[in-house]
Amino acid sequence: MTLSTPVDATAAKAVGPLPTGHPPVKAGKVGVMLVNLGTPDGTDFKPMWRYLREFLSDPRVIELNRAIWYPILYGLVLTTRPKKSGANYARIWNREKNESPLRTYTRAQGEKLAEALRDLPNVVVDWAMRYGNPSTASVTESLVAQGCDRILSFPLYPQYSATTTATANDQLFRALMKMRRAPAVRSVPPYYDEPVYIEALARSIEQHLATLDFEPEVVITSYHGIPKPYFEKGDPYHCHCQKTTRLLRERLGWDDKKLIITFQSRFGAQEWLQPYTDKTVEKLGKDGVKSIAIVNPGFSVDCIETLDEIGREAAETFHHAGGKNFAHIPCLNDSTEGMAVIEAMVRRELSGWV
Repeated sequence: MTLSTPVDATAAKAVGPLPTGHPPVKAGKVGVMLVNLGTPDGTDFKPMWRYLREFLSDPRVIELNRAIWYPILYGLVLTTRPKKSGANYARIWNREKNESPLRTYTRAQGEKLAEALRDLPNVVVDWAMRYGNPSTASVTESLVAQGCDRILSFPLYPQYSATTTATANDQLFRALMKMRRAPAVRSVPPYYDEPVYIEALARSIEQHLATLDFEPEVVITSYHGIPKPYFEKGDPYHCHCQKTTRLLRERLGWDDKKLIITFQSRFGAQEWLQPYTDKTVEKLGKDGVKSIAIVNPGFSVDCIETLDEIGREAAETFHHAGGKNFAHIPCLNDSTEGMAVIEAMVRRELSGWV
């Protein structure tokens, strides 16, 4: 064979019959695992406590020294926050399925992606959570048990942050560390500036605004915040968010007064990325702006931070400040536009494996 002779990848992987007495081996499949942040299993104190403990114990999320943070976490946060957070979750809880909307939408994304990839019979699609259930480890084990010797992990965060994408990848590799026969893995990169994602956001915004009986004077792109020191240490999240909004502004043909950027969900006393969503909404109302809309480009599905923090709290803040018309534009969820993004990214990253 000369150096220029093409190699048949399928033939290269072909194996003959196993030796007599060899244990059965399932192999040859490729797993695709959608990974979202996580969700409590219920709104009562105990499931909320378990979820918050796992989430807030992650050193990627809270970078304080454990000796300083744990007394605060166990002595204050986990004694008070589960009840408050549970009440917030109860307002948005999917009563029919007895689960959070984040789990409902992520499952739907997994099911629709599996259907979209039916032309790839060796691909197995599943979904997992970084915190809570179904756990990343359990889904990884399930995919391997089904014969997946390669796994494509898709952290469902358009903009990269160590607090989201990196910790999702950490958890996957923790699962692999416990396996004797670990699969090869890939991780879908952040897609904050992918044309298919920007187009999906723009269409979603246009479609939703067309249903309103008012025209927003200002549309806010509100992203989950991170502490400012994380950004100063090199986390690219802020830059990714800024670029998403800039590209979205260009696609919609709006200026920087019509489409603005803010950051929400700050926690604790330290400074986070600014401008803050709640403060901005309040100022707009006090400045005489009567109609606004908010979209959350950093969230792949609607969850507590979008449905309650924006859909309820931000709306109340705006109205109390003098605003009149408020709209929350839903996340892409499992919409046609949202699934086009997920499918495009997965098919691209599966290249060479299928």
